Amino acid sequence: MIIEVQKQDRPVFPFTAIVGQEEMKLALLLNVIDPKIGGVMIMGDRGTGKSTTIRALVELLPEIQVVANDPFNSDPSDPDLMSEEIRDKIKNCEKIEITYQKIEMIDLPLGATEDRVCGTIDIEKALRDGTKSFEPGLLAKAHRGILYVDEVNLLDDHLVDVLLDAAASGWNTVEREGISISHPARFILIGSGNPEEGELRPQLLDRFGMHAQIGTVKEPELRVQIVEQRTDFDSSPMNFISNYNNSQVQLMEKIEQARQNLSKVTIDYDFRIKISQICSELNVDGLRGDLVTNRAAKALACFENRSYVVREDIGRIISLCLRHRLRTDPLESIDSGSKVYEVFEHIFN
Repeated sequence: MIIEVQKQDRPVFPFTAIVGQEEMKLALLLNVIDPKIGGVMIMGDRGTGKSTTIRALVELLPEIQVVANDPFNSDPSDPDLMSEEIRDKIKNCEKIEITYQKIEMIDLPLGATEDRVCGTIDIEKALRDGTKSFEPGLLAKAHRGILYVDEVNLLDDHLVDVLLDAAASGWNTVEREGISISHPARFILIGSGNPEEGELRPQLLDRFGMHAQIGTVKEPELRVQIVEQRTDFDSSPMNFISNYNNSQVQLMEKIEQARQNLSKVTIDYDFRIKISQICSELNVDGLRGDLVTNRAAKALACFENRSYVVREDIGRIISLCLRHRLRTDPLESIDSGSKVYEVFEHIFN
């Protein structure tokens, strides 16, 4: 398998070439393996490679089956992932054309309006012709893909609410003047931001499946390695990318295999009890923490080519899943993960 870099409009830094930031890379990979984890919020200092890593992820995304020329990327075999029009065609035994396309990543600009995000209904045409005319928005384009919001902590709270509601329910509903249109909108929501510019409200943070914290690399040798890699990439992008072709292909195949085998992974009842004990002892509100931790542990086990979850899987992901759910006061800072890990060690030992 060869990764074609010649056709790219803009060369993308290879994911496997990124040095450090293991926590962020792990959270992104697990969400690609199991989108039901619920996305990831990445907070870190400026210049720590947040956007570079997220955009590098796109090159690793597998292909999916879609209905050709459908603006909602409908799945031809799953009714829950189809638009209303495609469901009607299949119900009426009409022929639909099927094609393959890579999972897409859609960027949501900070200045986007609600109509641009959710889509718009042509009221004039609806009243004149009696037909629903819908112009899909970014949520439609992101269906079955990734929706990336850079500086999400600067996004209007109302718009963040809309995104999180759609991500949680898997549907987007637009209502105008008594006319309502719904379409599936299942996507992986990835947000990034700089903590100096403010945190999200705890109620909004809780809706993200995972929370990754990244910082500036301190080791001089690693800093030099990062600078040299970036210099090599900038001077000859195609040659640099080709050097990582094999490792990129291996990781792509590993992700695809994990996505296919995820349903076969099991987690012991005793482990599930202990995960819930940890959430209870940390006073985590609701059950999202329990659900996400179970899903992330299974995704990691599958990524490591195992059909069962081991203790180390839970230890690697539990801080990512719970640290942002501990904060109840908006003025408090998010725990680094040490508090979560202390409770994990106590209960699992």
